[in-house]
Amino acid sequence: MFGYIHVYQPELKVKEYEVYQASYCGLCRSLKKRHSRVGQLTLSYDMTFLALLLTGLYEPKTMTGRSRCLAHPTRRHRYRNNPYFDYAADMNVVLTYYKCLDDWQDEHSITKLLFAGLLKGRVKKLKRLYGKKIQKIERFLKQLSRLEKKGICDLDRTAGYMGKIMGELFVYREDIWEEKLRRMGFFFGKFIYLMDAYEDIEEDLKKGRYNPLVKRYQRKDFEQECGQILKMMMAETSRTFEMLPIIKDAPILRNILYAGVWMRYGQVQSSRKENKKSHDNRPVSGSGCSKRGLRRGN
Repeated sequence: MFGYIHVYQPELKVKEYEVYQASYCGLCRSLKKRHSRVGQLTLSYDMTFLALLLTGLYEPKTMTGRSRCLAHPTRRHRYRNNPYFDYAADMNVVLTYYKCLDDWQDEHSITKLLFAGLLKGRVKKLKRLYGKKIQKIERFLKQLSRLEKKGICDLDRTAGYMGKIMGELFVYREDIWEEKLRRMGFFFGKFIYLMDAYEDIEEDLKKGRYNPLVKRYQRKDFEQECGQILKMMMAETSRTFEMLPIIKDAPILRNILYAGVWMRYGQVQSSRKENKKSHDNRPVSGSGCSKRGLRRGN
């Protein structure tokens, strides 16, 4: 479920984008420092958002610098670092580990199983640091898996478990901001889960895999309904974010919440329209009914 939390670069100022890239590089450095090269392979923009969010909220002393790396061997690039980047790096490894196990169970991906094996020892060490947090994540994942195996398509329940997982990740410590961070993470997690289901619905149907939107896909207003649900989830996420006293890097975070998270949604919509247009323009043969048309008519 990675890959939905990006900035929308055209609407960022040059300096803001440089800060964002420095944050991404900072997360990469934290992954290497705490989890070696294997950890760096889990790098994602998703947890860059979390590092920026917590940095903006708690305003810690942040180290900056420039260095070269394997990805940028010819030039020095800027990076940022503070304890929240280290925390985001740890959570990135945890999420990737469980995502790989999920892919193994769903798709029998040997590659993902092997990568999970590489991360297993590191997650075991992280359990000593974040025992209670990781126990909750494991419990929520098991409850979610149980619903999916039963084919239950109750969006509040299924997406709700992913919301609880993200809520747990957003809470760095128990303090006055815990409730709001947990709420923000909860709706963000639901958005990510449903966005992932929306993007994969056609492939899941073809391969006979579980998807919580399968019943809604048969409806004529599928696209409209999904759009409304996703907007509701992100509206609650953004509303809670605005309750936090974040000033530093707030324009970057708002860019992600109000524009960046919708980039993939727009790409999926455009792709479906193109596919539908190509399908409608194909010459009709036989009865003129496609298999999907027959299935929708049932």
